[in-house]
Amino acid sequence: MAELGRKFLYRIFCAVALIVTIYLLIDLSQSHTLEIKVMVLFGIIFSVILLGLFDWSRNYADLRKKEQELKIYKLYIKPMEELTKDIRARQHEFDNHMNAILNMHVTIDNYDELVKAQSAYGRGIYGDRPRCDLSLLRISDKILAGFLYSKIIAAPEFIDIDIQVLSQEIVTSVSEHSLVEIIGVLVDNAFEAAQPSRNRVEMILDSKDDKLVFVIKNQVEHLTMGEIAHFFEKGFTTKNNREDRGLGLYQANRLVLDHNGEITVELLGNAGAQEICFRVEI
Repeated sequence: MAELGRKFLYRIFCAVALIVTIYLLIDLSQSHTLEIKVMVLFGIIFSVILLGLFDWSRNYADLRKKEQELKIYKLYIKPMEELTKDIRARQHEFDNHMNAILNMHVTIDNYDELVKAQSAYGRGIYGDRPRCDLSLLRISDKILAGFLYSKIIAAPEFIDIDIQVLSQEIVTSVSEHSLVEIIGVLVDNAFEAAQPSRNRVEMILDSKDDKLVFVIKNQVEHLTMGEIAHFFEKGFTTKNNREDRGLGLYQANRLVLDHNGEITVELLGNAGAQEICFRVEI
């Protein structure tokens, strides 16, 4: 707060000094007492004030950017810590399950019954598997990992989520704040479009040529290429509730373009089993 107070006072000082300088220049010009030396002096003062205002503006923008990234860090590093704890807890559970399976032969002496019991026990473990691929834990961008993990665990239970991590070293020049906003729009749209009858959502996370590659596919119905052509237009939406809709993809696309990236969309399959696929390289 003290730093912000000093910056505010500095801004006021520069503004007042600029006003006084302009006033004196006008006054001396009207009184015909304005000399070359005075003009040079006022020019120097004027330049210093402008440089000070420019420097303040640049520092303020950097400070705001750092505050946003710190906010993102605090928001999504917590889910990452929870994912780590969950993995450690499940490691102990897995060890116990393996011991139970390996020692079933002690109590079951019939081969067919043993196979049946082990299969049933194995299906029970598989059915209780975590929704999130544990390889997500190992990627270099921990903020992105925490963000995706928080989205996945908060998704409706009926959604079948498959996430593949093809590269653990995530390289991108985009800020964490912009990255979360872009990917968040795509993930939210996929989850909102999911229904119990078409509940599959696939994600791929990769990095190529110093760029992040993110692909997300979800099942859709009765979607046309004509509608897809308007996806990135401001205000366009396929949802019934149009209030505050149609801005997500438009804003995400603008962010991608501002960072010299590319976002593409493709309709896969036929009318009976459609999938929409978004691909972002940034």
